[in-house]
Amino acid sequence: MNLVEIAKSRYPAVVLRGMAMGAADVVPGVSGGTIAFITGIYRELLDSLSQIGPRCIPLLKNEGVVALWKYINGSFLLSLFAGILISIFSLARLISGLLSDYPIVVWSFFFGLVLASSVPVLRKIPRWSPSVFVFLLLGALLAVTVSELRPGDIPATPLTLFFSGALAICAMVLPGISGAFILLLIGIYPKVLTAVHELQITSLFCFAAGATVGLILFSRLLSWLIHKYVARTLAFLAGILLGSLKILWPWKLPMEGEVAMSSKLAPLQANTSPAKFVVQSGEESYLGMAVIAALAAILLVLAVDFFAAAHRGKSCATPQ
Repeated sequence: MNLVEIAKSRYPAVVLRGMAMGAADVVPGVSGGTIAFITGIYRELLDSLSQIGPRCIPLLKNEGVVALWKYINGSFLLSLFAGILISIFSLARLISGLLSDYPIVVWSFFFGLVLASSVPVLRKIPRWSPSVFVFLLLGALLAVTVSELRPGDIPATPLTLFFSGALAICAMVLPGISGAFILLLIGIYPKVLTAVHELQITSLFCFAAGATVGLILFSRLLSWLIHKYVARTLAFLAGILLGSLKILWPWKLPMEGEVAMSSKLAPLQANTSPAKFVVQSGEESYLGMAVIAALAAILLVLAVDFFAAAHRGKSCATPQ
């Protein structure tokens, strides 16, 4: 495929989706899986990742690299993860700066983003039944329970880094629960950042190995569930999205008996009202900007969903 063919293909758009996922993953509390859901590539992502496994070895040996690449949807995965890496290395500093200087506005944008993204997910549920409602409530309960957990402090050994990587990537794949937020809860987040900044190769390898294993295994499980029990699985994921709004509420204060934390750790603080935030913190609530940011995010999600639906309808109407 030459440059002109690449430009005309779907893969530049996949790269942009990957960049959006990477930008979300930079923020502890926001999941890249949410962005995958919003942009309509969640199921394809799970299906592609679930193809990676033991069957790849005989396929590579008997049919070659091209057949293997097609089997795992390699061009899609390469484009997506290239976008994620581009975003992490190019936008991480910008997003971290915005989160530090305008935390309420940033959290409001992501609050609107997640709130609106639950609408197309709920609409995709093919049928409703009492069990579907139960799974919706279970998903919301899981997210709220996670938000109530208090930070721990586990040591950064090769084994704990491996399992931390696996746990974080599983959370990252789920829309609504951030892998970085889970790392904060178990107390490993600062240690992973230190390993990145100091290039601690052994620690990074253990963490990456755990993330790789977790991604392959968990994506296979989710892909199977979303095909076998589509209504219940979508309801459960929608519940997680709605429950995670508690984590993303913009106005927060330190919990009783605890000192103020960095805005990057805002999901670990207690929710409050804008008025109470002003009184107790002495800082501005940025209520107007927060509402504008949330509405902008809602309109963005609804526009993406509208154009994606229109594109699907056009594709279905095109003669084969």
